[in-house]
Amino acid sequence: MNATIVAFFNNKGGVGKTTLVYHLAWMYQDLGLRVIASDLDPQANLTAAFLDDDRLMELWPANSHPSTMFGAVRPLLRGTGDIADPGLESITDALGLLAGDLALSTFEDQLSETWPKCLGGDEQERAFRVTTAFWRIMQNSANRHGSDVVLMDLGPNLGAINRAALIAADYVVVPLSPDLFSLQGLRNLGPKLRSWRSDWTKRREAGGKLDFQLPPGSIQPVGYVVQQHSVRLDRPVKAYERWIDQVPAEYATSVLGQQPGASPTVKDDPNCLAQLKHYRSLIPMAQESRKPMFHLKPADGAMGSHYQAAQSARRDFQALAEQIAQRCGVPIRQGLWPMDAPSSTGASRS
Repeated sequence: MNATIVAFFNNKGGVGKTTLVYHLAWMYQDLGLRVIASDLDPQANLTAAFLDDDRLMELWPANSHPSTMFGAVRPLLRGTGDIADPGLESITDALGLLAGDLALSTFEDQLSETWPKCLGGDEQERAFRVTTAFWRIMQNSANRHGSDVVLMDLGPNLGAINRAALIAADYVVVPLSPDLFSLQGLRNLGPKLRSWRSDWTKRREAGGKLDFQLPPGSIQPVGYVVQQHSVRLDRPVKAYERWIDQVPAEYATSVLGQQPGASPTVKDDPNCLAQLKHYRSLIPMAQESRKPMFHLKPADGAMGSHYQAAQSARRDFQALAEQIAQRCGVPIRQGLWPMDAPSSTGASRS
């Protein structure tokens, strides 16, 4: 049985996407799931959040280490074979990382070249192997790990790498900020998702009999997350309200393809998965401790109001994790760990 793959994507950058994936991956393992965080952004910020500099120096300099996403697709690039199995970085027993690599950007041209060849011709089978490489790597890793869910971090663009990554996704969560640029991002994103889904359906139908499985390419939007807005008395600052108020209608029309109509506020919009506060000083504190905000303890410097904020972050991310899991059909088997429960945050190789 294939693991559920959830992509976090917006072609507008700077919306806190990587921070969101990082914290949700930790939250799902806290909630008893086996989870893989997959870094398909060539900037590899998610990988840098999980791994220390010593491990990154082992993985990246030669641009050929097998234990990264690039290492796994490198045989396809060199024409020497199919995908290799990357070594899953073990963050905890239940949480694994498919490490990113700055060299992954060199795979873009290959993905662009093979996309039309999936429709037929002598090179069709290889074209499908290249196009589905990300999905097969993630499913192979999830099968070995026994994963319930794979969370996929993507870069902010509409290029061939993200097209191949998104046809590997069962579901898509859209992180955004309440600003003009995110609204424009939604206008670009929705039509492109529908186009890629339709184009992939045509290619699947043209594929005929292959000796490997193809992703369904459902790319089903499940909602959006509004992040990084400043707050005053738990309300967005007035300067951002006009952008927030436009989000529900823009998401419904651009991403879901619905006809314009009466729109709810973000607070009442069923497509809004969460509005996350800006956690300010908790973020650098968590980065320094190499753990999620909701694992911070007094020993990490989270005392007084910081400790209360860490508890608040835990409640926020638990609610969001449960919302996404419910909409994606991923069952959660246990309740949240108490704040003082021990947790492992050291990264090692599996």
